[in-house]
Amino acid sequence: MKQILFALAIIGCVFTANAQDVEKQSVEKQQTANISPSTGDYFDGLTRPLTFNRMIPPYALEVTFSKTVHIIFPSAIRYVDLGSADLLAAKAAGAENVLRVKAALRDFSRESNLAVITDDGAYYTFNVKYADEPVKLSVEMTDFIHDGEAVNRPNNAMEIYMRELGSESPLLVKLIMKSIYKNDDREIKHIGSKRFGIQYTLKGIYTHNGLLYFHMQLKNSSNVPFDVDFITCAPVKVS
Repeated sequence: MKQILFALAIIGCVFTANAQDVEKQSVEKQQTANISPSTGDYFDGLTRPLTFNRMIPPYALEVTFSKTVHIIFPSAIRYVDLGSADLLAAKAAGAENVLRVKAALRDFSRESNLAVITDDGAYYTFNVKYADEPVKLSVEMTDFIHDGEAVNRPNNAMEIYMRELGSESPLLVKLIMKSIYKNDDREIKHIGSKRFGIQYTLKGIYTHNGLLYFHMQLKNSSNVPFDVDFITCAPVKVS
C-alpha cells in the first residue's frame, strides 16, 4: 500500500512539473510575441498597411566624429529632426540654407536618420550611418521644382504648407514670384519715390488664391553701396 501511494505521489509530482513547464512555455511565448517587432501588416484595430508607393525614399548620408558634413539646400531651413543622440546638426552661422552634420560619438553602430523641411515646402529625409572617412563631405541638394527637368522630381509629391501662406503651396508661391521677376512687366507707372540717390518703383500688383504679390524695384545711384536686407510693408492712413 505504501508503495502504491509513493508511486502515485511521484506521478503527481511529474504531472505538476509538466503543467508548470507548459505554463512557463506559454508565458514565454506570450512575452516573445509581445516584444516581437511588427511587420506593419497587422495592428490592433481596423488598419491597412502602408505600401511602398507611399514611402519617401531617404538619401544615404555618412558622417564621422572628426569631420563635418555640410548639406546645402535650395531654400532656407525651417525644421530639422535628428533620429538619435548619436548625431549633431545645426545651421551654419550666417547661412540659412546650409546644415552642418557630424557624429556626436565615435563609431556609433546603429543607423540613424535625419529629416529637414525648407521654406519652399520641400521635405528631405536621410538615413545616416558612421564612416571613418566619409566620401561626400559637401552635398548640394537639387531644386527639383526649378531645375527644368521633370524627371528629377522625387515621388514625394505631397505639398508641405506654411502657416503664413495659408492654403497656398510654398512651391507655387516661389514659381509665381519667379515668373513675375522673369517677365519683369511694368503694369503700374505712377507709383514710386526717389531720394538721396535711392529710387523705389512699384511695377505691378498681382493676386492669386488670396495672396498679394508686389513687384518692386530698387535702384541705388548713390556713392554708398549696400545690400538690401529686407523690406517691410505697413498700412498707412491717407487723409
